Amino acid sequence: MLYVHNTMTGSKDRFEPLVPGKARMYVCGVTVYDYCHIGHARSALIFDVLRRHLEYSGLVVEFAKNFTDVDDKIIRRANEQGVSCESITTTYINAYYEDMEKLGVRRATIEPRATEHITDIVTLVERLLTKGMAYLVDGDVYFQVDRYPLYGSLSKRKLDDLQAGARVDVDQRKRHPMDFALWKSSKPDEPSWDSPWGPGRPGWHIECSAMAMRHLGETFDIHGGGMDLIFPHHENEIAQSCGATGKEFARYWIHNGFVQINQEKMSKSLGNFFTIREIFKKSEWPDAVTGEVLRYFLLSTHYRSPVDFSDHSLREAKGALNGFYDLFERLKEPALSQGVLDQQMYETTTRMRQAFAQAMDDDLNTSEAVAALQRLRGETNKALEAGLSDEMRRTVRQGFRTLGAVLGLLQLDCWQFKPQLQPASSDMHGETSTTLTDDDVADKIAARIKAKKVKNYRLADQLRAELASHGVTIEDRPDGTSRWKR
Repeated sequence: MLYVHNTMTGSKDRFEPLVPGKARMYVCGVTVYDYCHIGHARSALIFDVLRRHLEYSGLVVEFAKNFTDVDDKIIRRANEQGVSCESITTTYINAYYEDMEKLGVRRATIEPRATEHITDIVTLVERLLTKGMAYLVDGDVYFQVDRYPLYGSLSKRKLDDLQAGARVDVDQRKRHPMDFALWKSSKPDEPSWDSPWGPGRPGWHIECSAMAMRHLGETFDIHGGGMDLIFPHHENEIAQSCGATGKEFARYWIHNGFVQINQEKMSKSLGNFFTIREIFKKSEWPDAVTGEVLRYFLLSTHYRSPVDFSDHSLREAKGALNGFYDLFERLKEPALSQGVLDQQMYETTTRMRQAFAQAMDDDLNTSEAVAALQRLRGETNKALEAGLSDEMRRTVRQGFRTLGAVLGLLQLDCWQFKPQLQPASSDMHGETSTTLTDDDVADKIAARIKAKKVKNYRLADQLRAELASHGVTIEDRPDGTSRWKR
């Protein structure tokens, strides 16, 4: 049974979906005016893993994640470059998908864009005006925070103590400094849409409420995002949503921690601000910093804790993954025993599977889940020395794949993780050459071992030569087994 830390209650609460067998989740996405950075990567991974774990637990997940495609920063970038806002947002939405694909982040079930929901936004603003929760000033519409008595309940702040700031404009026309814009009247060189109050565009906060309620209903299960969104964004979402409907908005609020760079907060002004694509390109970092390496690193720390990003951290992550893929190579080797430790290995696998599930059910403790996989790797290496049958080797490998899939890890063939082992796909003339799959190699090595046992050395040599022609080298071991690599 899953328990999650609910920012609203400040406690670890048992997750009980509103609709049995179905989880509905909304996560605040990116404002598409620039490339995604490592902080975006962490948030995307955490909620990707939460979705995977909910599905692993047997739930159908309806997952909405938005794009903010109308915003001051987008407008400013478009004006600087002399292009349309749509050109800017299209460029960076495509870049977002490229980055997320490298990280193994699955697309959300629903990916709404603010500009596609103007009608929903206008309707929601009208409801707030009708209920006296908002007011109109010179074509702008503001939410009146003192009309919502529970304002500050998520961030644990009192309205009387709050000051303007944090993406809140100081405006003398506002009745309270913390009142926030629901609708902004149009200005020159800005995109605008028609509304009952004149042409304009939506404020930042209202778009998420409108999109979440449009696709998931007025009350849904989980709302997520980074800790920096707790105030004012999520606080304002709650006020305007509950103010309009009189109902609970989201039942569980989940927030991930920040990324630090060498124990300092990531900031462009400090020169330690890295986009996801810069991490993959930066030459002084370890070779082959892949999406899986970055993913392993980010999941090795509990999602609510700050994570320190450094060269050393990436090297450790890559080394840990190397250990897993080295094991998977060993598991492909044919067994020469009757599997004397099969039963013990079965019990170990069952125990580790339970430990993994318990860790994930305990507020998505990916660091403990990764530790369980590491313990299973160590026990498997020991058992291989004593002897595991071919069937148990396949069972163990599948076990790693099943649990790894919840984290989005350990799904590759060895040569995919280690590029130096990748077989050539064409000769010098560009003609496609035939390559052997890992299973093909394993079958030929098994046949070679059997040939040697019956002293058919000619066949054994032929098989070795055939493997060599495909770039596969064999290392014979004293115990009669063989290891191989491309």
